Amino acid sequence: MQVNGEDCPDPASPVTAGDQVTVTYDPHQGYPEKKRPWSDRTFSVVFEDKHLIVVNKSAGVLTVATDSGDPTTLVARVSNYVRHATGRRDVYVAHRLDRGVSGLLVFGKSLEAGRHLQEQFKRQQPERVFVGIVGGQMKSDQGTLRSYLDTGNNLDAFATHSKEQGQLAVTHYLVLNRLPDLTVVQMRLETARRHQVRVQFADAGHPFLGDPRYGGKASRHELWNKKRIALYASSLTIVHPVSGQQQTFECPTPKAMQRFMVS
Repeated sequence: MQVNGEDCPDPASPVTAGDQVTVTYDPHQGYPEKKRPWSDRTFSVVFEDKHLIVVNKSAGVLTVATDSGDPTTLVARVSNYVRHATGRRDVYVAHRLDRGVSGLLVFGKSLEAGRHLQEQFKRQQPERVFVGIVGGQMKSDQGTLRSYLDTGNNLDAFATHSKEQGQLAVTHYLVLNRLPDLTVVQMRLETARRHQVRVQFADAGHPFLGDPRYGGKASRHELWNKKRIALYASSLTIVHPVSGQQQTFECPTPKAMQRFMVS
């Protein structure tokens, strides 16, 4: 580096208005390589601080590992990101999303934050809002689905009206758009059972597009050829584990669903 044509060995030397500073790149100097920005097909970061991270999960990705031993899980990928960015260790799972569903998930960055978030979800405190596309025309513009969910021997969940048999599941819905043979609905979960909205809407005769597990042939549609379920977690409200402040996070509509959102 030179200042006014003379070598300047100290880069911290003060300069004044009108000084001419010349910097020359030396390819043999061995400058440290600039850290590349993180890019990952399994998620994008929505919010992050020292205590937690909120991500938008891609469809087709498991939240945590199963017995099948899938090497690509969201918790592993987010842990890699956190280690890369901050040097911290693994993140802590507070809740999950089904593999074929995209949307918002929060992870704790410390054991304490993770436990605090887990306790919130255990008590059904966070507000979780989903948006999806179901087959057929919903009769009412808004309503509530209330049933009891149990799990069969094949691990599929199913709805029952016997409170002695299953766990209470309550979903409030609002119709956002109507197409000739499809309905776009917004759902607010009062409870958060395994596969809750998928089972309840299929049981009501309106399965989500792309969900043959619960909708069978009725989940197929000529306008939906995606290898995912037409469902995403659009909004998540939690209490921050350290500040105690309520925080709401939102994510954009997946591209695969955007054209269905307006007539």
